[in-house]
Amino acid sequence: MTFFSPSISVPTDFQTNFLMLLRWIHFVAGITWIGLLYFFNLVNVPLMKELDPVTKGKVMPSLMLRALWWFRVSAAVTVLAGLIYWGSIVASDARNGGSTSGTAMASFFLIWTITWGILYALLLPGKGLLAKGSVLAILYAIVVGHSAYLFLKLNHHGWESNRMLAIGIGGGIGWMMLLNVWGVIWRIQKRLIAWTKASVENGTPMPEHAKRMARIAFLTSRANAVLSIFLLFFMGAASHYPMFGG
Repeated sequence: MTFFSPSISVPTDFQTNFLMLLRWIHFVAGITWIGLLYFFNLVNVPLMKELDPVTKGKVMPSLMLRALWWFRVSAAVTVLAGLIYWGSIVASDARNGGSTSGTAMASFFLIWTITWGILYALLLPGKGLLAKGSVLAILYAIVVGHSAYLFLKLNHHGWESNRMLAIGIGGGIGWMMLLNVWGVIWRIQKRLIAWTKASVENGTPMPEHAKRMARIAFLTSRANAVLSIFLLFFMGAASHYPMFGG
């Protein structure tokens, strides 16, 4: 019988272990975030439509408060760990190319924050063509596609790697999704939860604008679910599908 011992060499330098820890945190938090996102869109929304108002009023506050806590915290941790990791890639690429990371970092936050603002503004009218999910989907695709092109256009100096550019787009989508979670979904849902609870316990009527706010939260959550598909593609492409750069 032949015995063998596998060759295992654990890195000892701080940078390697720190970056691996960031990736690990990013993965675990990201799985939690996206998993809850899919739960809301694929399971919770259809379920809530089937419940009568009294049952919904009893179930929704407790369920949603717990789920939304994990949802928004995991979103924040995912994006924070991802940004730190991506920043190290940008710094390394820039250093190897004899440049600085200023343009890449500035263009990332500027482009994707403005893009988020535009997408959010498209939801606000809530009437006419802009009330239709299919129309919003087309507009979203055009705006996000243009922003991705602009990001690539501003970061084409020759030293940018595929990893840097692919994550710059996928991470940009993640940044917008985070802003949706904290700036739209949670801001609206905490009010809807409180109003629903008050309606069941005290008979307080729901505000007139509750339905419109619920619609905005729904469309934002659905947009995040669709955007996550493209986010995951670009994250996978970073190391496994050389589309950009060198």
